[in-house]
Amino acid sequence: MADQLSDAKRRIVERLKRVESATAPELAAGFGLTDTAVRQHLEALEAVGLVERSASEPAGRGRPPVAWHLTTLAASLFPDRHGDLTVELLGSIRTALGEESLSKVIDTRAKAQEAAYRRALPDVACPLAERVGRLAEVRSAEGYLAESVPDGEDSVLLVEHHCPIAEAARACGGLCQSELELFRRVLGDDVVVERTQHLMAGDMRCAYRVSLSTAPAVI
Repeated sequence: MADQLSDAKRRIVERLKRVESATAPELAAGFGLTDTAVRQHLEALEAVGLVERSASEPAGRGRPPVAWHLTTLAASLFPDRHGDLTVELLGSIRTALGEESLSKVIDTRAKAQEAAYRRALPDVACPLAERVGRLAEVRSAEGYLAESVPDGEDSVLLVEHHCPIAEAARACGGLCQSELELFRRVLGDDVVVERTQHLMAGDMRCAYRVSLSTAPAVI
């Protein structure tokens, strides 16, 4: 979206990022533009959800001035290196503390995920489709664009069309293995979970077949 903004609109967005909010006359004075021109730019930015308006404290009689500020959507216009930072941190842990310590960090993350998933998922006595469906909802809320797809009488596919931690997963394969084991734990002892597609292996997505186990119960 950033490359679709005119130079004037880009400067307005950058200025609002610096000052948090400003009126059209304040922006016009700073850029040497007319109030009307700035308002037109602001309204165009508002139409695509990048800025929004609110009434400022009145300075005297008359209508209070309108202050403009960026929306959360506008954050996507600015550089974001959180993925790079994660990769750098994983590399630093591996270099400074070794693979064993890196594994402990991954295990700690998995334990926190497991606790959250167990709170969100239905009881393991519920039908398999219900368990996998709820897990797909939780994963979608985390950015994985997941869905559950029926796959025969006794199995369901958990399909994740996006991986928000792809950069980190490429740098540390233990993250993918950790998530596979996590699914196995939270979905119940009566199921088998196998990965059938893997983004890191060149597939377009990650997919997991969740099947009811045919192994006899342990007494």
